[in-house]
This record gives sequence, C-alpha cells and structure tokens, in this order.
Amino acid sequence: MSTNKRNNAIAIYHEHQDWFRPLFTELEKKEIHYQKFNAAEHHFKIAEKDFSYDVFFNRMSPSAYLRNNTQAIFYTTGLLASLESKGIKVINGSKAWRYEISKALQLSLLESLGLPYPKSVVINHASQAVAASEDLRFPIVVKANIGGSGAGITLFNSKEELKQAVADDKIELGLDFTALVQEFIPARGGHINRVETLNGKFLYAIKVYTSGESFNLCPADICQTTGGQELARNACAVDAPKNGLRVEGFTPEQEIINSIEKIIQAAGIDVGGIEYIIDDRDGQLYYYDINALSNFVADAVNVIGFNPHEKLVDYIEKVANLKLEVK
Repeated sequence: MSTNKRNNAIAIYHEHQDWFRPLFTELEKKEIHYQKFNAAEHHFKIAEKDFSYDVFFNRMSPSAYLRNNTQAIFYTTGLLASLESKGIKVINGSKAWRYEISKALQLSLLESLGLPYPKSVVINHASQAVAASEDLRFPIVVKANIGGSGAGITLFNSKEELKQAVADDKIELGLDFTALVQEFIPARGGHINRVETLNGKFLYAIKVYTSGESFNLCPADICQTTGGQELARNACAVDAPKNGLRVEGFTPEQEIINSIEKIIQAAGIDVGGIEYIIDDRDGQLYYYDINALSNFVADAVNVIGFNPHEKLVDYIEKVANLKLEVK
C-alpha cells in the first residue's frame, strides 16, 4: 500500500459543519490524516473498487432535514450498504443507521430485548392518531419516526386536544409519513439520562436538567415550551451547558449499564448513546431513544472528568490499524 493511501485511510462523512470540530482537532493533534465528505452534496459509483480510504466513519444526522439537507438521509442508506459490500469498514454502518432513522424500529428492538419503553402505537396517517391513543394514558406525545435533536414532537394533554389537532390538520408525521403516538413520561428529578457508549461499552453518563422555568420534559429530550411550541436543539446534550441547562456526570447502576450495552450491541452501533427516563409517578425506568449519532457533551472535562474525543480517536485509529493489518 502506498504512503498516500495510508495517509488518507480514514474518511469522516457528515453534513454539519460545526458539530465535529472537536473530533477533527483531536485527529490533527495525533497527526492522523483523514478525509472529510459532505453528506449533503455527495455521490458514489456503484462499481467503485479503488477507494482512497479503508475506514469510513458515518457521522450523518437524521436531523439533517432541519438544515435543508433532507436529501442526505435516505441516500446514506444506499451508500453505507454499497461501501460494506466492497469490504470497506464502516463505523456506525448500515444496520446502525437503520435504527437511527426509525424510532419505531428502536422500540421494536427494546421489545425484543424485553426492556421497558414508553407505551406506544405506530401510525402512518393522521386519521389514526385518536384511535392509537385509546389505550394510552394522557398526556401523550406524537413523535415523528425520523426526528433528531428533539425535533418533530408535539405534546397533547387530552384526547380533546388531539382530536382538534387532527381536525385542524396539525398532526405532522415526518419524512417517512410514520409517527409514534406515545405516553408522555414526567421525569423524576426534572432530568433525563443519557449514556454514551464506544465500541459497544459504557463510556460515560450525564443527567440533563431543565431550567425549571420554560420547558416540559417528554420522552425525547426537552422538546416543548409549556405552550406546546417546538424548540430547536434546546435539549441537545452537546449544547446543554451553553443553553443554560444544568448537566452533571454520573454513573448508572450496573444493571442499567448492562442493558444499555445489550441495546447498543444488538443495534450494531459502534459509537452511540441511549437515553432513559424515570417516571415520576411510579419510579418506572423507560428507555426511549437509541442514537447512532453521538455529539459528546460540551465542556466534557468539567462535566464528566475527561475528553471523550480522545477515546474516540484512539478507537478510530485502532480500527484503521486493524484494517491495514488485514490488508
């Protein structure tokens, strides 16, 4: 293999220009050469056999549609499958991506693993929302199957509110015309819990609290004002310290860690996060979000005591070196 090929053995595929600067900084600090590919403007040849990289790190986000990059979401599915068929090692490959872009598929996985999740019904037409809520406890949320960053979620406090929204044509199903009708979970302690994993193992965990003034918690970060208005990224863990939300590191019980590692490994996620919540009404734990795109918490050293990007880059380098040894 040529030196040039080795220097470009890692590809980073993403559509957000700011989220991954810490990753790039860490790669450059370790003098690891890499290529960047813009997922929003990309092409691939079906018959391609000579690649300039051996490892392809998928950092695509399902919230791309919020940035006018909708075209990259479904395109990525075919791209990852094509690369894998050619023997390219994909970190967070096609299996992980399928779970990333389907909340219905995520809950089906939790069901198969026997793990608790908020009671939910999947719909493909707004006319089904009221019927889907029949056996659910209000308040409920209607959640787009493809979301990201807490987007595409609306809270309804009563069946009357839901009926009115259907009548007014205000039920949004999202990009794939699929949505969850799901029980709202009031969060014990005023926070949700997010656990990050790397190479199928626990990396760290954080609690994300509301400001106590203007947000309600629902089973996908903090997504609504008390007036029901959608928020853009206010509950995203990567931004939480900047948005005035209190964040603290903690270590979950070993049983929870074991369950999260089981979920991540079953979903084929190499780098990812799981969110769970404790129901303030009865203390029941619910897992509710499986993320193949993990943006590590801002100000990580102060929040969790170390820089997770260092561990991530060590992992990427290890994967790249193993691929080279095979060659």
